[in-house]
Amino acid sequence: MSTTRRSFLKTAGAASVVALAGSLPREAEAAEAAKGGGGPMARGLTLCNLRRDGKLSLGVRLAGGVLDVDRAAQGKKLLVPASTDDAVRGVGLEGLQRVVAEAEGGKKGALLPEGEVRFGPAITRPEKILMMGLNYRKHIAEVKAPTPTSPTFFNKFNNALLGHGGTVPLPVKAATKFDYEAELVVVVGRRMRDVSAAEALTHVWGYCTGNDFTARDLQQKTSQWMLGKACDGFAPLGPWLVGAEQVGDPQTLRIECRVNGEVRQSSNTSDMIYSCADLLSYASQHLTLEPGDILFTGTPEGVINGKPPDQQVWLKPGDKLTTEIEKLGKLEFDLGTRA
Repeated sequence: MSTTRRSFLKTAGAASVVALAGSLPREAEAAEAAKGGGGPMARGLTLCNLRRDGKLSLGVRLAGGVLDVDRAAQGKKLLVPASTDDAVRGVGLEGLQRVVAEAEGGKKGALLPEGEVRFGPAITRPEKILMMGLNYRKHIAEVKAPTPTSPTFFNKFNNALLGHGGTVPLPVKAATKFDYEAELVVVVGRRMRDVSAAEALTHVWGYCTGNDFTARDLQQKTSQWMLGKACDGFAPLGPWLVGAEQVGDPQTLRIECRVNGEVRQSSNTSDMIYSCADLLSYASQHLTLEPGDILFTGTPEGVINGKPPDQQVWLKPGDKLTTEIEKLGKLEFDLGTRA
């Protein structure tokens, strides 16, 4: 057992806002956790949302496979997080502590081989999805844009979230210029309001691999980017939500995007103009960030939109994309057409 996971197992029970059956219902408990800006944060874990029988449940990545937390808790009268959203908000940590300890102690009944897992988005119910535009120096150079003097935020909505292995339903009747944007995604773990950059990362639960999928013709149709960014499935996210302690410095991570196996983007988060801490601090000066909110931090160079017009071959149905970030894993999805 890793030191970070051992620390979680030791501290979660003492600090948890949750007890066994007979405690607050999940909705009430989540509300109570949110009042305080989130409950205690589980440390040292890699989480995911499992898709099974038309429902989502929490998974924990362990050495022997992926633990189906709901299955592991059956018959034990334990309250456990139903999803990564619950876990980030501090719901069910005592129950989670117990089933993880049992699984690592040799009780393997609820472990699934990673190759058999179907994934939902790494976060499913964020109150806010904040997006950052023009945040990599080389990307700004390729699209010939001026360097922003402050972070450029826009937004997506929950309809855009898509899990690893999913299919983006391209709105081909409305757009044709579809593009990829590999991005590091930050998941907030504690309420943030007027937080300094020096303290910002202490409020982070963890990080995910994401892709800010875009319809460039819709994005550029007006001065507002939202329509070209917020279509259904335009925010693939996952498969893993990796605890901040396992990632360390988020400004030293390799980031890559491949289309049908061909490398299109290959860079490092060190090329960001505004760091993750800078972005979180700046956002918190204008709006309150809550546990479970997610922040896409911008994309590096290599997008189709940055190529000369005669070299722009836009994405199409049937294309397969892989986004990979160091320590966070590979996010794979393909492209289809909207029904």
